[in-house]
Amino acid sequence: MMTKNDRSYAGDGSYPGSYYAASRNIDRPPRILEGDVRADVAVLGAGYSGMSTAIHLAELGYKVVVVEGAGVGWGASGRNGGQVVNGLNASLDTIRRRYGEAAGAFVGSLVQEGGKIIRRIVSQYGIECDLKPGNIYAAYTAAHMKELEYKKALWKSYGMDDHELLDKEAIRKLVNTDAYVGGMLDTTGGHMHPLNLVLGEAAALETLGGIVYEQSPVTKVEHGAEKPVLHTARGRVTANVAVLCGNAYLGDVVPKLVSRVMPVSTQMIATEPLGAERADALIPSDMCVEDVRYILDYFRLSADKRMIFGGGTVYGGTDPADVRAKLKPNLEKVFPSLKDVNIDYAWSGNFALSFSRVPQMGKIGRNTYFAHGYSGHGVTGSHLFGKILSEAIHGDVSRFSQFEKLPWIPFPGGRMFRAQYSTVGSWWYQFKDAFGL
Repeated sequence: MMTKNDRSYAGDGSYPGSYYAASRNIDRPPRILEGDVRADVAVLGAGYSGMSTAIHLAELGYKVVVVEGAGVGWGASGRNGGQVVNGLNASLDTIRRRYGEAAGAFVGSLVQEGGKIIRRIVSQYGIECDLKPGNIYAAYTAAHMKELEYKKALWKSYGMDDHELLDKEAIRKLVNTDAYVGGMLDTTGGHMHPLNLVLGEAAALETLGGIVYEQSPVTKVEHGAEKPVLHTARGRVTANVAVLCGNAYLGDVVPKLVSRVMPVSTQMIATEPLGAERADALIPSDMCVEDVRYILDYFRLSADKRMIFGGGTVYGGTDPADVRAKLKPNLEKVFPSLKDVNIDYAWSGNFALSFSRVPQMGKIGRNTYFAHGYSGHGVTGSHLFGKILSEAIHGDVSRFSQFEKLPWIPFPGGRMFRAQYSTVGSWWYQFKDAFGL
């Protein structure tokens, strides 16, 4: 979702110059919000959180209106790595230690549900987004392998026995590189074209009677009254319930939520088409891959056999001067044979980081809900949170309440210095990764 405060928006609904925007299979004529509109539920933001919430509610018979400042999937939902990775940024072990065994068991019972929701929606509504199974966690060091061994055992203790540890020889059969000492395969993960997924979800919502307004930046949210109101420059939506799903692109429209999360930029590149033979030799499994460092790299093959490679973070949400120059050396470290390959696309996008690395869900006012702060694990988390929000709005608050009561932690340094604090804090983890600690 884009608001009037996002400076990178051109104002005409155009998408950033990513490979995903260039290869999207749905081109939507925008429907702009004008005048007074009434709905059962008004959703701010046409990304994964908003679409999941809207689809689940529309399936229950609610009249749902989604208001988006740019185009469907313009933000992180249409720019991300396209990886269906289970779990939250904060590990189950961290959640258990921080919030107690009951919280760990609760989160452990649902971390694979987001992927199941994606597969169900894709199948039920015939969404063409190149969805494929399998993701691989890659280890650079023996310390990384110990982390994966512990994670496998921990997840199994919560009933998830879908992981396979890989030694150096085994991972090389799946990802043809000498960079890794081993890894772990998650058979329930996967990857897809992220923008085509969310565009397909918008089309699915419209078949259910939902309405999506685009190029309609929200300028104000009235959340104190019994019926919340979303205001734009040319209209407004009054609803029984509002759901705020702007995440990293909400800006200052809802001041109560500003300090809860921080935008963080991550970068991606897409190579020229490699050809089937060359591409399949690099990733014979055709699975997606992410390493387990604190500042990680992640990559996969696209349907037309490009290497999609991402990584890096910039706290505060600013973009690096040259994305290609930043990521190409990382790509060559994993695949030296791609040293001379052309980079056809390079782009950045923001995700919303919470200080605890646990996504947040709650209410402001009587009937206004919000969800944000997926901290880089938003593909599955956003779809899960959309379903939980729909349950709460429909009357079952059992799972919503579990997340709502988890305490959120403000960023040290406040809004002015939070980016600098986070950058300094990340140096310790990068030091540990560099020296195999």
